[in-house]
Amino acid sequence: MIIWINGAFGAGKTTAAYELRRRLAGSLVFDPEEAGFYIRARLPKPLRGSDFQDYPMWRSINRDMLAYLAAKHDGPIIVPMTVVNEDYMNEMVGALRGSGIRVDHYALTASRETLMRRLRSRWEGERSWAAMQIDRCLDGLSKPAFEVHIQTDGMNADQVVDRIAELSGLALAPDRRSPIKRAWDRLRTKAGHIRLGR
Repeated sequence: MIIWINGAFGAGKTTAAYELRRRLAGSLVFDPEEAGFYIRARLPKPLRGSDFQDYPMWRSINRDMLAYLAAKHDGPIIVPMTVVNEDYMNEMVGALRGSGIRVDHYALTASRETLMRRLRSRWEGERSWAAMQIDRCLDGLSKPAFEVHIQTDGMNADQVVDRIAELSGLALAPDRRSPIKRAWDRLRTKAGHIRLGR
């Protein structure tokens, strides 16, 4: 199965994805952004767009990779990725579901104020690329095509993970880390996935 965790930048997708991976035996995290970086690095400057999601090959590469992993990998595949274009979502998630693959999609939502507070905690201000996408993401993700919505204002990472697991019918292993180890792991995850722009 595939668990797609969507949401605006700062919603907690990556933190939730890696916490799920730690507590779901045999699971793996698949990051569709990596294909975008690869494509952009190999295109001549005149062919580079502002958003790699607009490249048809980005969508087809990720769809094909996820289909392959779903066929070959026994555990859950966790995909933390913001996609707010309904057509692009249908090209990937819709096509995967159409081929018989279970894809549970969750859009983590939060107020603009909460998202900005979370972005500031990872050293991104009002002028950062992520902050400038908030309104576009909130508008796009409010549409029925992006259900199931999980409102994360006032929720911590553990509560978000528990909610995803509950909705997907998954049993999580107990988290036996100390509070210090848990906080350190989350800080490393956050620091390792800061994007300075696309």
